[in-house]
Amino acid sequence: MAQFIVLRLMHTILILFGVSIVAFGLIHLIPGNPLDILLPPEAPKEVVERLKVEFGFDKPLYLQYVAWLGRVVHGNLGTSVFTGLQVTSELLSALGNTFVLAIPAAVLGFSLGTAFGTLAAFNHGRVLDKVFSIVAILGLSMPHYWLGIALVIVFAVLNPLLPAAGMGGGGGIPTSWDDLRYLILPVITLSMIPMGVIGRIVRSTVLEILSQEFPTALRAKGLRKRRVVLHVLKNAAPPALAVMGLQLGFLLGGSILIETVFNWPGSGQFMNLAIFRRDIPVLQGTVLVLASFFVVINLLVDVLQAVIDPRIRR
Repeated sequence: MAQFIVLRLMHTILILFGVSIVAFGLIHLIPGNPLDILLPPEAPKEVVERLKVEFGFDKPLYLQYVAWLGRVVHGNLGTSVFTGLQVTSELLSALGNTFVLAIPAAVLGFSLGTAFGTLAAFNHGRVLDKVFSIVAILGLSMPHYWLGIALVIVFAVLNPLLPAAGMGGGGGIPTSWDDLRYLILPVITLSMIPMGVIGRIVRSTVLEILSQEFPTALRAKGLRKRRVVLHVLKNAAPPALAVMGLQLGFLLGGSILIETVFNWPGSGQFMNLAIFRRDIPVLQGTVLVLASFFVVINLLVDVLQAVIDPRIRR
C-alpha cells in the first residue's frame, strides 16, 4: 500500500508540473495585453514600458514562467493587473464561497444519484427503474443554467419564496435560515448533473454485479436483502468513486454559468471577470489552483479505491 501511495504521489507531482506549464502558457494565447485595458491609447510610451517592466511582461516567456513558478511555490500568485490586489487573497475568498456552494451540491447530488441508481438496478425493468432512469437522463441532458433561470422565475419571481441571487449575510458559511435560503436554488441546480452521472454509473455497475454468481450465492446462504445490497454496493464503489472524484473536481472548479446566474461570488465568477478584464495573473493563479484541486482530489480517490479494492494496488 505504501509503495502504491508513493507512486501515485510521484505521478501527481509530475502532473502538477505539467498543469503549471499549461496554466502559464495557455493564458498567453489570449489576444491583446492586459495593459491595453488599463491604459488609454494615447498613454506615453515610457509609461507603458515602465508598467511592462513592473509586471514582468518585458521578459521572455520562459523567464516569466520561472519567476512565476518560484512565486507560486512560496504561495504568491502575483498581483492583479486590474485591481492591484494580491491574487492569493482574492482567490481564497472566492474559493471559500465556492466551497459553501459546491460541498452541499456534491452531497445532495451524490446521495440522490447513488440512491436512484441502486433502486433502479434492483427494480430493473419495473416502473421505478424507468422513473429513476428518466430523472437521471434529465439531470444529464438539461442545461443547468436554464434550470437555474427557470427555478428563479418560479420560486423568486412568480412566487417570491426564495431569494433570486447573492449570498446574503455578507458571505461565509450560512448560520441562519435567512442565509441558508440563498443556497437552496443554486445547490439544487448545481447538483443535477452529478446526480444524473452518478445515478447512471451506479445503475449500470450494480446491474453488472447482480448478473454475476456471488449475489445469488449470498441469497442462497440466507443473507438478508440489506446485507446483499451492502455487498453489492461495496463491489460497485470503486467505479462510482472514480466518477464522484471527477464530479467533485468540476463542482469545486466552480460553475461559471451557475455562479453568474445566481450572482454567487465564487471562483467561477472570479475567473469570468478575469477573462473579460484580460487579467493574466488572476487567470494563471485561478486555473492553476482549480486544476490542482482536481488532481489532488483524484489522487485521494485513487487511494480510497485501493483501500476498498486491494486488486487496484497491483
